[in-house]
Formats: sequence, structure tokens, C-alpha cells
Amino acid sequence: MNEITKIRSKHFPDVVLKIIPGHFVTPNSHINYYIDMTTMKARQSEAKAAARALAAEYVNSTIVDTIVCLDGTQVIGAYLADELTVAGIQSMNSHKTIYVATPEYDTQGQMIFRDNIRMMIEGKHVLILLASATTGNTLSRAVRGVQYYGGNVSGISAIFSAAYKVENIPVNYLFSMSDIPDYASYTPDNCPMCRNSQKIDALCNGFGFSEL
Repeated sequence: MNEITKIRSKHFPDVVLKIIPGHFVTPNSHINYYIDMTTMKARQSEAKAAARALAAEYVNSTIVDTIVCLDGTQVIGAYLADELTVAGIQSMNSHKTIYVATPEYDTQGQMIFRDNIRMMIEGKHVLILLASATTGNTLSRAVRGVQYYGGNVSGISAIFSAAYKVENIPVNYLFSMSDIPDYASYTPDNCPMCRNSQKIDALCNGFGFSEL
């Protein structure tokens, strides 16, 4: 694996993104950088810093009843719920608190919320949180999934996003293409790295990567 480079957020210097150049395959695309958020998702101090930064983008008029966490962002989601509560974000829940939920997926990649979880989605104002959005396909499926279960998407937050708007909903992000100017995402059948016979370094998804 190639050398790791660290990038600090322009507005939140305690939030650090780690990137690795190479040829990586995701479920939706081929990318030339792997964005490593392992410690940001799992280390208390980093997760809390990321949550504080994400919460800063929301105003008191935003209503959040539930945070749906994708890509293993549950720890960040829990801290984000706490930060939003402290910031005075409104919740329509009877207990005046924010749910933190994680979906399952079927064999087609569609989100599933079991019957005991549906009450956290149906009729709720839902904030979708994920680590990285490259093509926007995962976010589009997430938005449609929440809507299918009767939820209203009140916001989308991502640590890194190459998409600025999904399903006409703005994406609130900490890092974007401007932070990694030569970042590129390709469809599997139109990947110049494959055409140039550049070996694939790893397969990656929301859980991490596996070197080849």
C-alpha cells in the first residue's frame, strides 16, 4: 500500500482526513484515492471532533428526529446527536431526543429497516450520515430508502463527498474535491487505470479495504 497523506479541514483543523493514492475498487466505481476514516469512526476524540464540525453547519430551525448512520459512522452519529441537542436542534420525538439508527441491506443493496426500527423512520425528520460519497449512488439509494419507509430527509452529512447535491438535497460535507484536486472516480467500464493495466491495490467499501 502506498504512503498515507494527511489533510486537515480548512475550517476545523482538529479534523484530519487520511488519503492513500492508488487504484481502488468500490461497489460503485474505481477511484484513485482511498480515503481512510478508520480512526475517525472509531477513536473517541476524532469522532467527537468530526461530529462537532458537522453540527456547526446546521441552524436552530433544522428539525432532526433520527440520524441514519451509513458506512460504520455510528460513533460519529452518536456524538452528532449530542452536539445537535446541545446546539438546540429541535426534535419532534416525544422524549425530545434524537434516535441513532443503522439500516440493513438486501441482496440488491436496498436499505431495510426492521419493524422494531421503523418507528424511528416513519414520520420522522431524518438526517443521513455517511463517511464518503464518491458517485452519489449510495446517497440516492439512502434518500429513497428513508422516503420509502415514510421518513422525511431533513439533511445529508458526509465526511468527504464528491457530490454537492443528491436528490435535490444539499450535502453538508467536511472535505470535498477541492481538498483533493486530482481525486477521480470512474465507472468500471471507463477506468483509465484499468486501460493502462495499473494493478488494483485493494477492494474497498464502507467497512474498509482488502489488499489484493
